[in-house]
Amino acid sequence: MTRATAVRAVLAVAVLLVSVFITLTMSPRLGLDLQGGTRIVLQARDTATVEAGRETTDRTLEVLRQRIDSLGVSEPTLTRSGEDRIIVELPDVQDPRQAAEVIGRTAQLTFHAVEGPGTEKPEEETPDGEPSDGKTPDPDTAPDPDRLTLPDEQGRLLALGEPRLSGAGVEDAKAAFDAQGGAGWAVSLEFRKGAGQDWKKLTGEAACHPAGDDRRRVAIVLDEKVISSPQVDPSVGCRAGLPSGATQITGSFSADEARDLALLVKGGALPVPVEIVEQRTVGPTLGAAAIDASAQAALIGAAATALFITVVYRLFGALAAVALGAYGVISYAALVALGVTLTLPGLAGFVLAIGMAVDANVLVFERAREECADRPKRSLRSALTTGFQKAWSAVADSNATTLIAAGLLFLLGSGPVKGFGVTLAIGVAASMFSALVIARALTEIAANSRFVGDYRNVNGIARPGAVRTWLVRKDPKLFRNPARWLVVSAALVAVAVAGIVVRGVDLGVEFTGGRLVEYSTSRPVDVETARDSIAAAGFGDAEVTTAGDGDLSVRTGKLDNDGEHALRTALAEEGGETTKVRDELIGPSLGDELRRNALIALGVAIAVQLAYLAVRFRWTFAVAAVVAMAHDVILVVGAFAWLGRPVDGIFLAALLTVIGYSVNDSVVVFDRVRELWGANRRTPLDTIARRAVLQTVPRTVNTGMGALFILVALAVLGGDSLADFALALLIGIVVGTWSSVFTAVPGALALERSAKAPPPAPGKGKGTPRGTARATRRDPLDNGARV
Repeated sequence: MTRATAVRAVLAVAVLLVSVFITLTMSPRLGLDLQGGTRIVLQARDTATVEAGRETTDRTLEVLRQRIDSLGVSEPTLTRSGEDRIIVELPDVQDPRQAAEVIGRTAQLTFHAVEGPGTEKPEEETPDGEPSDGKTPDPDTAPDPDRLTLPDEQGRLLALGEPRLSGAGVEDAKAAFDAQGGAGWAVSLEFRKGAGQDWKKLTGEAACHPAGDDRRRVAIVLDEKVISSPQVDPSVGCRAGLPSGATQITGSFSADEARDLALLVKGGALPVPVEIVEQRTVGPTLGAAAIDASAQAALIGAAATALFITVVYRLFGALAAVALGAYGVISYAALVALGVTLTLPGLAGFVLAIGMAVDANVLVFERAREECADRPKRSLRSALTTGFQKAWSAVADSNATTLIAAGLLFLLGSGPVKGFGVTLAIGVAASMFSALVIARALTEIAANSRFVGDYRNVNGIARPGAVRTWLVRKDPKLFRNPARWLVVSAALVAVAVAGIVVRGVDLGVEFTGGRLVEYSTSRPVDVETARDSIAAAGFGDAEVTTAGDGDLSVRTGKLDNDGEHALRTALAEEGGETTKVRDELIGPSLGDELRRNALIALGVAIAVQLAYLAVRFRWTFAVAAVVAMAHDVILVVGAFAWLGRPVDGIFLAALLTVIGYSVNDSVVVFDRVRELWGANRRTPLDTIARRAVLQTVPRTVNTGMGALFILVALAVLGGDSLADFALALLIGIVVGTWSSVFTAVPGALALERSAKAPPPAPGKGKGTPRGTARATRRDPLDNGARV
């Protein structure tokens, strides 16, 4: 075992031990669909200057979403009910009363100059105009009745000036433990540029008063309560102020109080105050049978994927399957440690990611097979090392584009879109670690065995695969006329667009809003029975949960009074006399602002990916990859339009996954085109493209099959709850595989006809000529001795 292999093995064991410890000691947070949670109904109230109407309530809802779900991983549901109510559903809430208190606070943060010690307001006057205590106040010392007077942290009254700065000027707020300064838990505030100047001016004016004077203090007020009133440090000169534009709020906070305060300040003040008018528990939106069926389908699909990889790559495939299991443990531990709320679609996506994480291993193994085929006498360890080296640029570029998208979705998106960016980044990091550290350590240890090296049918990479052998024998002339493939792709897009125009896109209740109705029945009705009865009545997409003490809550899309009567009748057949206890129109949980942020984030992500691919490859390749991605998105949406399936939040997650898969596929193909073209600059590009496609088809097929096993199991065995999720991804992977070969490559060939740039330089990327590579890099098992 070499030193590098030993380091990888030790690192892999250390990370796995930490991941197993987290998995065994921390409980996951389960979503509303798996465990239920708490439903809080908030009533928006008018103020003297703002009316609590539809628009104001929608803005209040988005502020609440930011408070509750700052990372986008908590999976709450927030909808507007009527004109001025907000329904908040929180999964896995440990203390509903504390959650309600934090949610309902207005969070008006202001910064004031302290004008001196405060005094009590004067006693009420008697009917004859004299003070009730019989004393005549001194006009020079009498307090100004309009001046704000509040007690500080110790209860001493302070007279405060007008607000000089508000919470809107705070760019970021973080809770941290100040062990060095001895202040305990505190909240650090980072001001925006203009607000930083206001803060500097405020602290500079306070610094003009002597140390110990109340006027040298600055009061930080939250909802008319002084939470901190620090003195400006004596080192700060008069009018100089604090130049950093940042400050720290201290106040004997506990860890939870500091985190809640940071959350409130960062989330911003509510446009209007809200009052909690109802709070109750709700049951899971999915039944136990649906959850069990989906879990079994996921396990069967993952097992089928592991078996497939083992059959294709023999021993090394089995080791890759072990690495995939490690990937699952590591990524699950990361999700639990970050407090990500796990929903059923999220868990299905997690299992799917395990299947797709095999891609890096497949790239390496196919490269190693090529090395063994080119030099049959080469040692297995040497071929494997070269396989990792040559696969690196494709792995790096494909994962870099995914991480770019994940980062921008997190920074620019909100709600579940931001959460998708977090989980996507975790998946990419864990996938690369499992493939480049764990799988490499395992395969290198195995490659050092004489038995594995001598018996070529055992290791799985010493002989070419069946797909590669068939393609080499047939050698199809794929791109003799690339325009015909573009015509086929254009025709498919036309059919998809026709479906969108003719049939329309059936937006789900998350996008359109709908109706929330609660019923009370004279006989107890099991929620599974209620779901079956409502589905039989024609409302298969309705979401049914328990609410409170045995009531049934039904959330559905647009529903007229006849439809509501049909719902009640269906429940009455099982529950006897059925009484409607609530009936409200609800707005979309994925509102206008969230959708706008999602589109902006996606657009910026695509633009940055385009720029990255143009720099790493060629602008023609970048444009072709983005066109292929758009082709895939249109086909998936068009297929759902023709099938009449709803486009909801689950579909949105599936579509984002398809986008990542499409770009990755195109990157792998173009990476091979770049390598071959750099090494053979005089060869026509269409010949280079044909060779590149034929060499990467085994990787494309094997990676796609790894994901398809899981998706077919979810679609067939997972029940209705995951059928649309699996269907969208099945369509996406099929069209993504097609477009990476028959849309992206022909598109690049067409663009290159008008491009002036020369072929890539030899050695760019990983396209170093073989002779050069071998002259500069020695076989790891070669000690250099010659006779």
